[in-house]
Amino acid sequence: MVKLIINGMEVQAEEGWTLLEAIRWVGFDVPTLCYHEGLTPYGACRLCVVEIGKEPRSKLVSSCTYPVEEGLIVRTHSKRVVNARKMIVELMLASSPQSKTVQDLASQLGVQQIRFKVEHEDCLLCGLCVRMCAEQMMAKAIDFAFRGGDRKITTPFDMKSEECRRCGACMYICPACQLRCDGPQAEQDICNACLQITPECLKTYDDVMCYLTTCGACLKQPETKQKETKNNKS
Repeated sequence: MVKLIINGMEVQAEEGWTLLEAIRWVGFDVPTLCYHEGLTPYGACRLCVVEIGKEPRSKLVSSCTYPVEEGLIVRTHSKRVVNARKMIVELMLASSPQSKTVQDLASQLGVQQIRFKVEHEDCLLCGLCVRMCAEQMMAKAIDFAFRGGDRKITTPFDMKSEECRRCGACMYICPACQLRCDGPQAEQDICNACLQITPECLKTYDDVMCYLTTCGACLKQPETKQKETKNNKS
């Protein structure tokens, strides 16, 4: 067993586990997009980033590919981590705003604006379809081609693949193939129909103070304090 510290709590994890496995085993929620339990971890989207080590030498790593280490200090919801995740989701929205998966992530993380040009490139280059085709369907009919801005997923030589069985597994797992639901502002690039409240505690502290999926209870505190103040004065 490996002992590490996750959000100030000492945790034991199996050797060979990734940080994501250990974090989720404890019960902390970490958002993911390119990760799938039935596929090899890829670390492409970086949405599962966590902060490891002590400041000022701490760093961000993808938890789905980073192995657990003895004595490692992990912070899953620090201000630095939350800001990084929001930036990543903004970039995803700029590439694939029609994706319900991405729109839901934006609402979950409290992203309410896109500071980048929306290009509707559709593909997020998460590699889910490539790994699904190779590892689950045993076909390897598609793969990545080129690098940088020209990187894309295609068949060998952009020709009809003889290995493809038209099973549809690539479309089934693709987050960009999922059209978003019609929210109250569906005509805009960002929907926010299911928006959750951004943790107010991050305005004061470097880490969130609770790990509830639906945050916002702390917003009632100022109002409660005002009432208590009025009662004390009276």
